[in-house]
Amino acid sequence: MICDQAKVRGIHLYTSFICTECERELISTDTSHPKYNHYLSKLKKVTTPQILS
Repeated sequence: MICDQAKVRGIHLYTSFICTECERELISTDTSHPKYNHYLSKLKKVTTPQILS
């Protein structure tokens, strides 16, 4: 979900998947760092259900 790469290890969050590497980066990034806002924008997509047709 964050790096948009297919990986095996990670966590499932609602309908999304976060790989272990991105999870570690997200947790260790300071909230004042610009990269943190990037993570937040990606995570906001989790609350939006996917439209399946």
